[in-house]
Amino acid sequence: MHKIDGRVLGIEQGSALLFSDFEFGGEMWIGDGPRCKRVPVQFKEKYRNKPAVQVHLQMWDMDQRFNQRAEITAENISREGFEIVFKTWGDTKVARVAASWTAMGQTEYEDDFAL
Repeated sequence: MHKIDGRVLGIEQGSALLFSDFEFGGEMWIGDGPRCKRVPVQFKEKYRNKPAVQVHLQMWDMDQRFNQRAEITAENISREGFEIVFKTWGDTKVARVAASWTAMGQTEYEDDFAL
């Protein structure tokens, strides 16, 4: 559990189009087996400590003729940013995916000082 003083709670949100592979025959659309896309996200301000990050699918466009398999996670979380990671496998055909995210953590406070 993260316990954060309300004066220093920072919340940042965003969204990103992770890929649009159907337009040019990318691996998520024409490939088979395990496939992965990583999209880096930079925070506007650095957090004091590693924040909690949550990602979720905002939009997905998949071929209905195949099984729909997907996993979306936040990885390599740091004070400066993280990576959105989308994975699929088997015969799944993914045309496009967009994700939204929220980061929450402790930020610098104007009354803080360093010795």
